[in-house]
Amino acid sequence: MTVNIQYVGVDVSETLSSFTEEKLKKLFNRYEFLISATVYFKQDDNQHEIGKICNIELSLPGPRIFATSNERNFEVSVRETISDLERQLEKRKEVFKTH
Repeated sequence: MTVNIQYVGVDVSETLSSFTEEKLKKLFNRYEFLISATVYFKQDDNQHEIGKICNIELSLPGPRIFATSNERNFEVSVRETISDLERQLEKRKEVFKTH
């Protein structure tokens, strides 16, 4: 499992990195065909209520899977993004089963 976490215009947080890696580890254990994940944390200064953006791109056989979410804090944003990725992975898993 390779996880690359990048902070774009945001201070690096070890707590956030370990939280994200823990959540991604569950995905990697559940879907054995995953190769790597790239995570981007950004802050949108124009949105005051929300604006904590998490982008995650998963590498796997076939096209890459990408999801993003914009929430009030990064932990909620990570959970929402991973939830979106799980829905996409379920669909992809069905495609693998048919061949």
